[in-house]
Amino acid sequence: MPGCEMANQLQNLSTNQMVHQADQADQAEIAILGGGCFWCLEAVYLEVLGVIKVESGYMGGQVADPSYEQVCAGATGHAEVVRLEFDPQQIGYRDILEIFFTIHDPTTLNRQGNDAGTQYRSVIYFTSPGQETTARQVMAEMANVWDGPLVTALAPAHTWYRAEDDHQDYFRRHPLQGYCAFVVAPKVIKFRKTFSNRLK
Repeated sequence: MPGCEMANQLQNLSTNQMVHQADQADQAEIAILGGGCFWCLEAVYLEVLGVIKVESGYMGGQVADPSYEQVCAGATGHAEVVRLEFDPQQIGYRDILEIFFTIHDPTTLNRQGNDAGTQYRSVIYFTSPGQETTARQVMAEMANVWDGPLVTALAPAHTWYRAEDDHQDYFRRHPLQGYCAFVVAPKVIKFRKTFSNRLK
């Protein structure tokens, strides 16, 4: 019967999607980046083809399980970062970093625009020797692109702390909020124009 055939096709499609998602998760790599407010980076990387998952959080500090308020006060030593899971068959770590160096200013120490403080520092936390090597190569290339010297820090990944639920998927949930409209949105638009071939 047509109805049964349609139901079977939908079930097979759903099963294939689940298998594909499981395969992606099995082969996923992790990238951890800080470049100002994590709402900005999260909003961009959620649109990147090959990026499976994006979470905002904190890394590089001395206090266990810090709160957003503590990190914003600048006393914990953490940076606001995003943790990306990506499929290396769809997008390489180099490509992830090239986007990173395009959507934030890596020449301003502990500052992005009006956001100032060590929590807003430009930083790459590598998760493998291969990532460290690639990051150094990309940073050397980007040093010839930007007018000022790069201040981006490069360090091995530390303990990752996921930010509170209120800070996850923030731009999508609050596109008209003042900061999102005037700071986050322009970065998303720049990404879409510059990397149109990388859009989901």
